[in-house]
Amino acid sequence: MTRYLALLFAAAIAAPLPVQAAPPASAKVDAAFGNTVLTIDPDGRSRKIWMKPDGTWTGLSRRGLDLAGTWTAKGDQVCIKQSKPRLPGSMCNRFPAEIGATLQAKDPSGKAIQLKLVKGRVTK
Repeated sequence: MTRYLALLFAAAIAAPLPVQAAPPASAKVDAAFGNTVLTIDPDGRSRKIWMKPDGTWTGLSRRGLDLAGTWTAKGDQVCIKQSKPRLPGSMCNRFPAEIGATLQAKDPSGKAIQLKLVKGRVTK
């Protein structure tokens, strides 16, 4: 019996362990939940976006009009599609992963903007 256990143990050690691939990089959107993502235009005016874990978002335009849409994670980027008012296409960018962080990005027309994550639900 001891020889059988020794052979079983030796076989277990010799067997290759399964290799686990590293998980793919994922979009850093969790920090946005409960906070505000500002999309800041070169002129300094901004839109406010409030992300929800269910894949939807709401916000306010530069003029204070209601905005809404959906978002999805695609690799390390977050893709936002606007349905209120309806705009064609979507904007895919990396998102700031912590409060106070700012990233350079592009809006759907290709114009350079900044994305900034601020604490809480900012409305002004």
